[in-house]
Amino acid sequence: MPKLSIEDLQSIREKAKGARDLREGGRYKARICVHMGTCGIAAGARTVMEAFLTEIQNHETDDVLLTNSGCAGLCSREPMATVEYSGQSPVKYVDLTPEKTKEIFEHHVLQGRVVEKYALASGSERSM
Repeated sequence: MPKLSIEDLQSIREKAKGARDLREGGRYKARICVHMGTCGIAAGARTVMEAFLTEIQNHETDDVLLTNSGCAGLCSREPMATVEYSGQSPVKYVDLTPEKTKEIFEHHVLQGRVVEKYALASGSERSM
């Protein structure tokens, strides 16, 4: 096993700090995780990720953490994203498009209001 460099350790520390900040009500009020397994990418997850990034930039917000993960196990419902809003259960959104992404960002990420018509489940994942 190769030795870890100082840069590797700093990267691990920053990732852990970001997770702790959201979990403990720190710097981030929301975390968006776009599921980007092979099935998600094939279904359009890159455009969903780009749409969330555009919304973050357009609203000039610095209290939203945008991340990605691998397959969530529901390939037929891709592209998907999970939104964790401070103090609420995580919500998994399915069959996303850039237009749906914008609506989710404006209502759930900025205001804390779940967009039920695009949600598959709430609280089905373990919070960070």
